[in-house]
Amino acid sequence: MKLNLDIISKSKPEWIQAVMADFNSFLQDHADCERKASSMAMSFVAKYPDRTEIIPELIDTAVEELQHFQQVYALMEARGIRLEHSIGKDMYVADLMGLCRHGRDDRFMDRLLMASVVETRGAERFRLVAEAQTDPEYARFYKMLWVSEAKHGHIFVKMALNYFDEKAVYDRLHFFVENEAKILDGLEIRAALH
Repeated sequence: MKLNLDIISKSKPEWIQAVMADFNSFLQDHADCERKASSMAMSFVAKYPDRTEIIPELIDTAVEELQHFQQVYALMEARGIRLEHSIGKDMYVADLMGLCRHGRDDRFMDRLLMASVVETRGAERFRLVAEAQTDPEYARFYKMLWVSEAKHGHIFVKMALNYFDEKAVYDRLHFFVENEAKILDGLEIRAALH
C-alpha cells in the first residue's frame, strides 16, 4: 500500500536560485517552518487526545521537528543571523488550510493529508537545497532533512488510514495534491521554504 501520492509539480528553477541568492533569509524562514511543524504535530495531540493509536508517533514527530529547529538555529547562530520577532503568515499553508473541510472527522482527515503534502513538498525542496550547496556540511544537513521530510509525508497518510476508508483517504489526498500544485504556482517566488 502506497502511503502518499507524489507531488505533481516540481519547484521552479527560479525558486532555488532565489534561495541560494539570499540563504540567510531562507534559514530564518526554515527555522520558522520547523517551529510551526513541531507545533502542528502537538496540536493534533491537543485536539484529538482520543486518537491514542497515533499520539506516540505525533509526539516523536514533534520532537524531531523541534530538533530540526535546534539544528537550523545553530546554523543561524554561526552565521550571525537572529530569529525574527514574529513569524509571518505562510500563504502556502494558509491556502491549503482553506481547502480543509469543517466537522471534526473531516477536518481531522484533511489536516493529516495536508500535513503529508506539506512534508512531501518540503522533502522535494530540501533535496534541491542539498544539491545546490557547495558547502559539504550544509549539503549533508539538507540531505538528512530531505529524507526526514519524506518519511513524515508517509507518516501522516498512515495515521489517516488508521481511522478512514482507504479509498476516501486516497481520493482526498489526490484532491490536496492537485490543489497544492495550483497554490504553489500562484505564489511569489522568494527565499523561503514555501
